[in-house]
Amino acid sequence: MNGTSVLMKETLKSSVTPSPYEETGERQPSMNWAASPHQTQNQWAPWSWTSQPLELHTFWQFRHENPQTRVGGPPPEGLPGFNSGVMLLSLEAMRQSPLYSRLLEPAQVQQLADKYHFRGHLGDQDFFTMIGMEHPKLFHVLDCTWNRQLCTWWRDHGYSDVFEAYFRCEGHVKIYHGNCNTPIPED
Repeated sequence: MNGTSVLMKETLKSSVTPSPYEETGERQPSMNWAASPHQTQNQWAPWSWTSQPLELHTFWQFRHENPQTRVGGPPPEGLPGFNSGVMLLSLEAMRQSPLYSRLLEPAQVQQLADKYHFRGHLGDQDFFTMIGMEHPKLFHVLDCTWNRQLCTWWRDHGYSDVFEAYFRCEGHVKIYHGNCNTPIPED
């Protein structure tokens, strides 16, 4: 078993469904798409919210024009945006979705970007965040312990008053995400 498999086995052992590992005949852990009773077949992906006030910053103009919006707000009531550090895509559901096909069209992407005054820089994370703001029911939100983001950059750069509302994550961490070059805890 390679190092990643060992890490995943230790990290996910309480939440995995074994699958055959072709090269050695050993069993390798995998996330079970149906692990959550709240997951539906129409949802494209389990994602975790970002644990940073990134979208509070990114969507500032939309939030200013729409003061009652949930967009960019902290969880659990807000829509803080997605972090693509850990995700599981249902490619079949995405391929069969007429909505997803429409959302891939450049004019649709531009329409969403214009609506939210959005000028992102994080590729797939930005794209799915915009879609999630418009169509939140298409995504199953993972518990923060599946993507425990460790970056504190935003706390130290103007958002200390709201940082903890985004960063707070209670429970046994399954996967650490050392974003912003943050070291991973040894535990």
